[in-house]
Formats: sequence, structure tokens, C-alpha cells
Amino acid sequence: MRALRGLIFDLDGTLIDSRQDLTNAINALRAEYALPPLSLATVTSFVGNGARNLVRRALADTPVQVDQALPRFQQHYAQRLTECTCCYPGVAPTLAALTAAGYPCAVLTNKPEAATRAILSALNLAAFFTPIVGGDTTPYLKPDPHAFLLIAQQWRLPPRTVLVVGDHDTDVDGAHNAGMPCAFARFGFGTLGAQQPELFLEAFSDLLRVPDLSDLPDLSDSSDRSDLSNS
Repeated sequence: MRALRGLIFDLDGTLIDSRQDLTNAINALRAEYALPPLSLATVTSFVGNGARNLVRRALADTPVQVDQALPRFQQHYAQRLTECTCCYPGVAPTLAALTAAGYPCAVLTNKPEAATRAILSALNLAAFFTPIVGGDTTPYLKPDPHAFLLIAQQWRLPPRTVLVVGDHDTDVDGAHNAGMPCAFARFGFGTLGAQQPELFLEAFSDLLRVPDLSDLPDLSDSSDRSDLSNS
């Protein structure tokens, strides 16, 4: 038995739907090089491993150097962070309920910290999270476990009591690398890899149905997984 005592959240595809703004920024970048626009689905498939990898993938069919293009993408994206970006349904009231109940919450994303903070502030979510860790806050990107463990250390909590909530294989892999359970957001736009999460969420508010997660299986037992949609 172990009780949930803190939650670490991914950003894109978990708290927010940012697909259109990311796509518009990428296509503004491509237009600078007289390249045709990419579809929403194509750009979405590139998201999850940080801005540098997003730009690299978006320019893979060109001779443009990532180091040259990355600052331009960041400028384009900074101009449209929340033009179309919005929270998923239930995010604010669920976070309010969790924090009111005494659960510390953090954001851990591969998106740069400045953009992350700007988006969270614009959507009135920043006050729910301490700390907010971006892809450039530490030297480590998910699925490296270091940032996960730093957050648990800050909270003085054992890793096994911290639930990671995300929509990408980097969240599941990073959580397990840090010895933490993971809830996978099926409503997001990420992809699931070989490792399986302990829980699946059909909606963000499903978190309120498992307030202490005392019945989570041990991480070593990959054959016993819970699915909130069947509970």
C-alpha cells in the first residue's frame, strides 16, 4: 500500500491543447525559408522532446541548420503562445481541488521554462504549481529521471508517492526511471511507448476519482494495471 502525496504534470497534451499555436509557429518559421506549411497532424507528431527536436523534425527535409532556426522559432512561438492554446476541460477545478486537499503539484515539461510560465500565467494556472520546471531549467530532458527526483526532493517525498501525469512516452518512461507511478492522459495528443502506465485517464477530472491511489500496483508488477475507464 502506498498513498499519493504529490503530483507532477506534463504541460502540452496534459494540461493544455497547444497544437495549433505550435503548428502556426512552425509554419511561420518554414515560410521564412520558402518552405510549404506542415499539417496540424504532422507538427503534433513532432511534439514532446523539446523545442530543438521539434524544429529539427520540422526542418528534416531541408538544409537549414537547427542552431540557426531555433531562435527564430522561439520568436514566432513567443508571439502566439496563447492565441489558440487552451486548457483541457476540468483542469482548473481539478487542480483547485487537489491543492485544496493538500497535494503539492508541479509542472515538468520539455518546453522552455519562460514559455511554460507565460502560458500558465495567461491561463491562470501558475499559482497551482511549485515548482515549474522547463526543458531548460535543468540540464536534463524527460525521460531522464533527474528533474523528477529533484521535485520529489524539494517536496521531501519518496518518489513512489509522487504520481506523474502525462500524455507521452517520455512521461511514462521518465516516471518509471525515477521510481514513480504514472497516469497516462488518453485525451492528449502524445504517444505511448513500450512501457505501460499504472493508470489511464479518459478526462483530466478522472484524477479526483483516485485521491490517494492506495491500490496502485507495484511498479515491478507490469501485469497488473488499472484503467479508470473500467472502474
